[in-house]
Amino acid sequence: MKNYLNFESEIKNLEVELDKLKDPYNQEGLSEVDTQNISKLQSEIDSKLKDIYSNLNPWQTTLVARHEDRPKAKHFIDNLFDDFISLSGDRFYGEDQSVICGFAKFENKSVLVIGQEKGEDLETRIERNFGMMRPEGYRKTIRLMKLANKFKIPVISFIDTPGAYPGVGAEERGQAEAIARSIECCMELTVPTISIIIGEGGSGGAIALASSNKVLMLENAIYSVISPEGCATILWRDPKKTLEASKAMKLSSKDLFELKIIDEIILEPLGGAHRDKDLILDNVRNSINKNLNFFSNMDKEEILLQRKNKFLSIGRNQGFTPKSKISDNLLMKMNFIDKLFNKIFYYKKYLIYLLLFTILVFVFFIIS
Repeated sequence: MKNYLNFESEIKNLEVELDKLKDPYNQEGLSEVDTQNISKLQSEIDSKLKDIYSNLNPWQTTLVARHEDRPKAKHFIDNLFDDFISLSGDRFYGEDQSVICGFAKFENKSVLVIGQEKGEDLETRIERNFGMMRPEGYRKTIRLMKLANKFKIPVISFIDTPGAYPGVGAEERGQAEAIARSIECCMELTVPTISIIIGEGGSGGAIALASSNKVLMLENAIYSVISPEGCATILWRDPKKTLEASKAMKLSSKDLFELKIIDEIILEPLGGAHRDKDLILDNVRNSINKNLNFFSNMDKEEILLQRKNKFLSIGRNQGFTPKSKISDNLLMKMNFIDKLFNKIFYYKKYLIYLLLFTILVFVFFIIS
């Protein structure tokens, strides 16, 4: 059974009608397929999909990124890689089912694959904790990334999480520290690293694995510091203002590409990645292949420098606003005495030298 979003009601009605035409024997009085009407309806559906998906607002994009039928990390791992060997455990606490890690072959090249997995149905979503990683998950990925680095194996990560798990147990086991260590590890690797945001890229839970040489993003995925609902609750005290929050956060692939936070947008089939999973697999495969080849002639120092420069350059040329709009009322006011003390403190080294010089001159004149 297909799942439809609230802005896809017209498409739902057309596809229900199309399914009836494709199976005429379930309808009384019909005994043959009406190919002409089927072609006409299919063209109408394609036209509607094009109109809707070419004009998605940021909140609608968020809903597409969270679509139940959207291909998950496990789907990409199973279909893009050969000889995948799953590895478990962080050697400290236990196994985290919300992240899949292991070594595999991609186009006959060894790679480390990391995938944040949400699950396909209610049972697997609960088992996978809806893709929200715990500290042991991040520590597992750190362990395997260091192992990959030792044997000069590239790292490919599939990002799809609403954020790191905020439970009491996770905080007690050092959630923030684990995320920070994961970011540190990603930044220190001397092998090529590629991160692909396939659905939600939420908060530190995503950036912990997305601190990569190349950050790629599916066309209808999102990447943000907080969910639109959380942002609306904090800024407007109204969780319903999700559209305003989504626009303000610039979480869509188009906005993030313009801001040079991501490196590439991977195009999706008409109507989203869930409508043609074979096509999205081909697009992701081609993108990974192209980006791995980009690093093929680089040594480890060049790879490290490329990653460092990438993140240091973010926000240097273009910010979120053309110029500062800070009100004069928000600027700190200082009286003359405060300004004088600040100047003395700033130039204290030179004042000490001047004082010593004055004393020496004074002593010289007394002796002479």
